[in-house]
Amino acid sequence: MATHEDAMVLVQLMRWGTELGIENASRAVLADSFDPRTAASTDESVAKLLEFGEGVGTLCKHGLLDGALAHDMWAFAFMWGRLEPAARRARERFKEPRLFENFEALARAGAAT
Repeated sequence: MATHEDAMVLVQLMRWGTELGIENASRAVLADSFDPRTAASTDESVAKLLEFGEGVGTLCKHGLLDGALAHDMWAFAFMWGRLEPAARRARERFKEPRLFENFEALARAGAAT
């Protein structure tokens, strides 16, 4: 059950998202012209959303934000589906399987509910 403290964290995340420019990044990733098969983690919009999702996922993983509240606010499972190929390529490129692992876990938890 989400608490008032969760709501305060959520508002701060909304501010951070605005500072990152995730509104425009989301529009770019949701555009018909966006191709998940060729997108790279270095693409500005992709990078912003991966960073944001990883940040929110990390807070949820450590119990600092209610995951259900985060999923009510943002479509992490859907967005991960658009970004996963780029994230997997980044993991392979850098030989770091933990890249974006908290975003992925958050997305999978949301998809399961």
